[in-house]
Amino acid sequence: MRRFRSIVKRLFIALGVLLIVLTLAYWELVTYGVMQARGQLHIIWNARPVEEYLSSPHFPDSLKQKLELITRVRKYAIDSLGLKDTRNYKTLYDQQGREIMWVVMASEPYALKAKEWTFPVIGAVPYKGFFDREKALALARELEAENLDVNVRNPGGWSTLGWFTDPILSNMLRRSDGDLANLIIHEMSHATIFVKDSVDFNENLATFIGDRGAEKFLIAYYGPSSDEYLDYIREDHDYRLYTEHMLRGAGKLDSLYRAIESAPIEKKKRLKEMMIREIVESLDTLSLHADTPKPSLRFQEKLPNNAYFLNFMRYQAKQDVFMEEYQNRFGGDLRAYIAHLAEKYPFL
Repeated sequence: MRRFRSIVKRLFIALGVLLIVLTLAYWELVTYGVMQARGQLHIIWNARPVEEYLSSPHFPDSLKQKLELITRVRKYAIDSLGLKDTRNYKTLYDQQGREIMWVVMASEPYALKAKEWTFPVIGAVPYKGFFDREKALALARELEAENLDVNVRNPGGWSTLGWFTDPILSNMLRRSDGDLANLIIHEMSHATIFVKDSVDFNENLATFIGDRGAEKFLIAYYGPSSDEYLDYIREDHDYRLYTEHMLRGAGKLDSLYRAIESAPIEKKKRLKEMMIREIVESLDTLSLHADTPKPSLRFQEKLPNNAYFLNFMRYQAKQDVFMEEYQNRFGGDLRAYIAHLAEKYPFL
């Protein structure tokens, strides 16, 4: 008996030492995970059931309509598209008009190659999210000091893949009906199909499902001749033209970087800036529906960089591949296509 207790004691000591060693070895990852979990739990803890807002006489009717719309989109995504039924989007977190998430992305300066961070379960990820703006900007400065191209953006939403209960964020309610439906279906797609170490695939697929799903929802709910549907189609048309332009630009940059791989740094820098400036200035030739200032004006203070172009590739570069399979193999049946993908790519 004494021998058995001695063995057990040594085993627990060994496990304790191993845990300490692993914690020290992965200290940055552990502290980041704790920080992110704390930020996510703060949002979940302070989110209130949608019913509370719908029954409140102080909550604007226009925003109540948006909440009711999300409920309908969620039901449609589950019943008609076959997306996974979770407890997501049944609560609302009031951002009070403030941004609450910052995503940092980085790329090699003369190659469209993203910096990646590796996490348990989900694998390699080409971005890092923060609930603390200063920590996000600190990482951005650190990456810039390594001569990487860096981009920091505020996502409209995100999915925790079912690990947490994702609430509606109040800033989502500013979106048009079609854009809001697209966002909800996009994020619900992540909780249904998510392949480890394949962020580009996951984001491109969620974009495809969000785009097609929003179209189908708007037709089913409002009708094909409704203002809601037609407005969405016009917005989508403009965004597609912009996206296709940026993807063509990314292709040109990729060709340029390959051609000047052995050139001096100063020459690389000059040719890169010339190419990006050309891509930006030619934005104004796009035939957009929206009556807005020239698209190039958004970059008048700072040109986009490789990280910016990579973001379009991450979300949009594979749309034609999905569309071909969707139309040719499944005849435009989105539910059947999603079921096929969910079976082909088991969740994580």
